Amino acid sequence: MLGKARRSFGISIGILLLGFMAIGVALVYRVMRDSPPPAIAEAISLPAGAVVVSALVNEGAINVTYTLDGATTLALFNQETGEMTRSVGIR
Repeated sequence: MLGKARRSFGISIGILLLGFMAIGVALVYRVMRDSPPPAIAEAISLPAGAVVVSALVNEGAINVTYTLDGATTLALFNQETGEMTRSVGIR
């Protein structure tokens, strides 16, 4: 009789732990799903007459490759503010 009670108690505790794990997974899912998207600048400034070759967002920076007067330049902008952080000439 004591063995039957232990087995019943073990099954009950197992079901209880599975329930807590399900609640934990649901909470983590909700937190990850409802996180706001990262802020992206609405506009950036390029020199007048620049022709954009490519633009992409990567790891907190907006990378813009443009051509101006035959020279190609890679400009890195802050993703949140749109301010230029670095400019590299490409030959």
